[in-house]
Amino acid sequence: MRRVSGSVFRLALLLASTSLWANARGAPAPAIKPADIDRIVERTMAAYPVPGIAVGVVKDGKLIYSKGFGVRLVGQPERVDADTMFSIGSNTKAFTAAALAILVDEGKLHWDDRVIDWLPDFRMHDAWVTREFTLRDLLTHRSGRGLGAGDRMFVPKTDFTRAEMIRALRHLKPVSSFRSEFAYDNLMYAVAGEVITAASGTSWESFVTERILHPLGMEGCAAAPALLTGRNRASPHVQVDGKLQAVPLLDTTAVNAAGSIVCSVNGMARWLAVQLAEGAMSSPVSGHLYSAQRAEEMWSPQTILPTSGPVQQLTRTHFRAYGLGWALEDYQGYKRVHHNGGLPGMVTHVGMIPELGVGVVVLTNQQEPAPVTAIPLQILDAYAGAPQRDWLAIIQTQLEERAARMAEASAKRAPQRAAQPVDPATLPAYAGRYADAWRGEATIALEGERLMLKFSRTDGLVGPLEPVAPGLFIVRWQDRTMDADAYVRFAEDFIGKVTGFQMQAVSDTTDFSFDFADLNFKRLD
Repeated sequence: MRRVSGSVFRLALLLASTSLWANARGAPAPAIKPADIDRIVERTMAAYPVPGIAVGVVKDGKLIYSKGFGVRLVGQPERVDADTMFSIGSNTKAFTAAALAILVDEGKLHWDDRVIDWLPDFRMHDAWVTREFTLRDLLTHRSGRGLGAGDRMFVPKTDFTRAEMIRALRHLKPVSSFRSEFAYDNLMYAVAGEVITAASGTSWESFVTERILHPLGMEGCAAAPALLTGRNRASPHVQVDGKLQAVPLLDTTAVNAAGSIVCSVNGMARWLAVQLAEGAMSSPVSGHLYSAQRAEEMWSPQTILPTSGPVQQLTRTHFRAYGLGWALEDYQGYKRVHHNGGLPGMVTHVGMIPELGVGVVVLTNQQEPAPVTAIPLQILDAYAGAPQRDWLAIIQTQLEERAARMAEASAKRAPQRAAQPVDPATLPAYAGRYADAWRGEATIALEGERLMLKFSRTDGLVGPLEPVAPGLFIVRWQDRTMDADAYVRFAEDFIGKVTGFQMQAVSDTTDFSFDFADLNFKRLD
């Protein structure tokens, strides 16, 4: 297990001027002391190399804990505070669901409208699925496509447009029947964003800004990084060969509705407050962001998820499901509504127990999963009256066991290396231009005595091919921050001419957004 020490701030409860954030003396008594939360975060930062963490707790509509720890950028003195902005990743999806809910309230659309009626160019691989696909289906990860299918059009940064991504959907083959299985899907939320544009006459970014962020007073938050004006921002970090380093923030322009919002703990606390109030707002304006009926719909199970696992046993979880932009489960006898968000170098969590009026937000600038799991569970356990447990130790053990299982599985499916993996004289036969129906072109060029693979429309996917056996290579990406090396297996026709190639991640730990298995490159020349 990797270890680093994190620098820590003194506690500073937020004293805002609006009526929603009453002064600390009028706030409800916490079930967990601020000093205890401090210790939880400090222990987590000592166990994992996370440069900065921000934590907020909302109870009964009031922000009762708000604090930053560590630094925004490793090696620099600027510290994280409760106003430091982090990319919240897929926690953006709940905002997209809320935007649609607002339009449902206004009678401009309905959850079960067909997507094709709003976006005539929308096509899935199957014609029947295309006709039946609804707005509800866009939000519930049950399209039948594989996990993260199509993410290669924006990870790493590419120049694909939203229109091009939507047109590419027809080429992505299903791996299960429609509405039968859960498979996390970013592109469907990008489609939902375009539906919002079609129904409202304004872009997803403008709609979220004007209809959600501004009415809630989420100052310092933005629908996309390009719209930020403040300088108090956290930088994303990853580990490369055991060393922590900053990386550029992923440009998600084409899929902003799936994961582009940037916000602080103080801003996200306002979002939590309106969620817990079933859409009711009290500051800076009164009224409803969306109706209580829409709130209930977004928190109703749509796609069933498995419940097995040691963590679910400890939290007394008997059901898990995905609603509209939210994950749902029972937790210590209560309903828990939550979601994680992740981009390269940043991981975040938003979670609530509505019956107890409590919500927790955790923002981090490293892609370690433990902090956004252990910290909120430790806090929510206190409010739920659960037995005291050391969630950091529990999650550490679970992650170590999972890593061992994945390493074993990766080793078992690794192909045997040939004694003479490839005859150098045969390398020119692999060089050429190739194309995949949805991802576009890739080139393989002979440079000196090695082959180089380069994807089109991005500078991030280029690397040498390391021979394993005749017709089989491993691409070692030059950008080592991706941690996504992949097998490249070439196909030949009956006379031995190379006709194409397919790919598969070398390690089972590779992020699902590197959806190499969906690619099927055919030779062009």
